[in-house]
Amino acid sequence: MDTLRSAVGLFAGLLFGFGLALSGMMDPERVLGFLDIAGAWDPSLAFVLGGAVGVSALSYLLVRRMRKPVLAQRFEIPHNRPITASLIAGAALFGIGWGLVGLCPGPALAGLTLGLPQVIGFVAAMVTGMLLHRFTTARRRAS
Repeated sequence: MDTLRSAVGLFAGLLFGFGLALSGMMDPERVLGFLDIAGAWDPSLAFVLGGAVGVSALSYLLVRRMRKPVLAQRFEIPHNRPITASLIAGAALFGIGWGLVGLCPGPALAGLTLGLPQVIGFVAAMVTGMLLHRFTTARRRAS
């Protein structure tokens, strides 16, 4: 079962990466053009985002009708959580980073296959930030 789950996960990841490449989400210039609503706005990625929301909504409807997942013991669905200062700060950092360089984590990881220096630098900064967060959170809990 673990081999099947790994194969399905690999296929899903490859499909996601292919979709990111096909849609132009791995191209920072195109993403920045979409985010520049006051300048030379490129609305084409709105269709990509709309398609993603549509697929997600249909998936949630399907999950509601299923008793359990096909390859797991239970569904891992996020539950509503309160809006906290750390959530707002994280969302702001995400948005600022996306707006500055035109990359977010998914397309950046898929973009590593292209070997572009700005993508490699972004992923290195992202991993550094994740490790820094883990370190500071662990220190805060220990004290």
